[in-house]
Formats: sequence, structure tokens, C-alpha cells
Amino acid sequence: MSETAATDSSADAAAGEPVAAPLRVRRLTYADLPSVLAIERRSFPAPWSLAMFVLELSKPSGVCLAAETDDGLVGYLVCSRYADIFHLMNVAVDATARRQGHATQLIEGMLEAAGRGERYTLEVRISNTGAIHMYEDLGFRPAGRRLRYYHDNNEDALIMWYGEPDA
Repeated sequence: MSETAATDSSADAAAGEPVAAPLRVRRLTYADLPSVLAIERRSFPAPWSLAMFVLELSKPSGVCLAAETDDGLVGYLVCSRYADIFHLMNVAVDATARRQGHATQLIEGMLEAAGRGERYTLEVRISNTGAIHMYEDLGFRPAGRRLRYYHDNNEDALIMWYGEPDA
């Protein structure tokens, strides 16, 4: 996995804007799971269990990535492969590190690791317009809805695809 860095421009620093610490994207490991679980519990109303993360990490065909700065793990991504389709299952960035492009870099890392010519799908809450716009900017396209997909509040999920869904 290649290392990617995210930094703000020197103009931002001169203007008093915070400068983002360099971000490294690497494979997620079992040793990362305590930090992953902490971010997961702060990020989602129905968080994954430790067992769910262990199961996904144990799948050799999946892509599981960590995003870290010098301060530690700030985000993660879990993508599983089912036959000839990758399913982006989970991506989260700690609240203290959001809006710095970290989720985008994680997804770019996934596309690099698994291949841009592959097909990917995901579900995202209809209300999560920021994530929907990010996915669209990365080349994902809406392809339908899953009604009452999220059990915590029965919210619909928007189904999105990268690549041709019926190829």
C-alpha cells in the first residue's frame, strides 16, 4: 500500500488555518482494532462489534485500510469482495480529524489496492449528504434505495456503484 500525505497549503498556514498532519494509508491490522472500535462507537449509532471487524480482517480477498497521522489512527475502511464485486462495508474518520480529506484518501487507497477497473458498491444513509457528495466526486453513482435499511431509525440507504453494476 502506498503512503499518501494530506497537507494544507502554506497560504492556509499563513492565514492561521490549521495545517493537517501528514496522513499515511496502510493495511489495517488486528493491533489497530482497539482504536478502530473507539472511532466506530463514536461514529455510528449501531456500531460494529469486535467480532465483525475480526471476521472482515480474516478475509484474504478484502481490502481493510487504516489512516494514521503522527498522533495515531484517525480512520479506517473495510471493503469485502463477493465474487466479482467489492462492497465498501464501513468507512469512518474520527470526529477530530473529519473534513480533511481522510475518507477520500482511504477510498482512493481502496481503489488503488483492489483496482480501479473493478466494480464497487456501497450503501449510505439518505441523510448523509456530505458522504453522498464525496462518493459522487470519487465516481460512485446512485443506483437505487434499500428501504428501512438502517435498523436504528429505519432510514433508507442510497445504493451507489463505481463501475458498471451489471457488467
